[in-house]
Amino acid sequence: MGVTRDFPGGSVVTRRRDKQQHPELERLAALAGAASADAAVAMETEAPPVTGPPDLTAAAFFDVDNTMMMGASIFHFARGMAARKFFTTGDLARFAVEQAKFRLLGSESKEGIRKSRETGLGFIAGHSVEEMRTHGEEIYDELMADKIWSGTRALAQMHMDAGQRVWLVTATPVDLAAIIAKRLGLTGALGTVLGSENGVYTGKLVGDLLHGRAKAHAVRALAAREGLDLRRCSAYSDSVNDVPMLSVVGTAVAINPDGELRDEAKRRGWEIRDFRTGRKAAKIGVPSVLGAGAIAGAIAAGMAYRRRLS
Repeated sequence: MGVTRDFPGGSVVTRRRDKQQHPELERLAALAGAASADAAVAMETEAPPVTGPPDLTAAAFFDVDNTMMMGASIFHFARGMAARKFFTTGDLARFAVEQAKFRLLGSESKEGIRKSRETGLGFIAGHSVEEMRTHGEEIYDELMADKIWSGTRALAQMHMDAGQRVWLVTATPVDLAAIIAKRLGLTGALGTVLGSENGVYTGKLVGDLLHGRAKAHAVRALAAREGLDLRRCSAYSDSVNDVPMLSVVGTAVAINPDGELRDEAKRRGWEIRDFRTGRKAAKIGVPSVLGAGAIAGAIAAGMAYRRRLS
């Protein structure tokens, strides 16, 4: 088949094959990326200014789960929402039944996968965007503020001090990701965009989760809107799933990498930073891609916490 040549987003042959085999998944990833970039630009008006002389063509992009924060942000948010009676035991039961049906009877079709992902987000349907943000700010302060990796936070500050803008890039809903960015004093966030009508969530995704290739699409889309030179940009992540995002920028750094990303970073000559020590060197937290087990576990933990307080 010939030698493949690496370029932003993966090899030429790999990207061509992916598009041929999964055109609908690629379309949804591109839609998710564009929607996330639009949301990030819309929210940037409230962002703090950079701390150094502005460098308008360079920026940094940080994954969140296990890169900027210990564990999975969606787990912490869901746990906090459950403790605030955002869910009922009936919600959890229905969620568990739907996930069990998908696992036992579902297929790996794009529609089946999409339905499973939307089921994982269905608990927010009918709730207002403002309600989610209000709870999210409280939950960040209560459950997440002390889980930020100081080493990663210092890297983000280094870019801010150089006059560069800094965005988080995560599969977590963008409204919640923006809260993390605001609390950290960063420019903004790229995240999964949830559909809403008249300020109320529909429980549907705009495109797909901002995961894997969708993150690369989002970074490219934001760069186009903000006039960034991706060759002068940097990206940081812990997961091999983020190789597409890491590949679109000039400088890629593996933070607390999983085994596959560590191997890939060594192969490509990317810098590796590991802020874990001792037992923390093992993977921390739960899967970060809005998995059924992660959300169900968080809801169960939040309800148990709520019962202890009552």
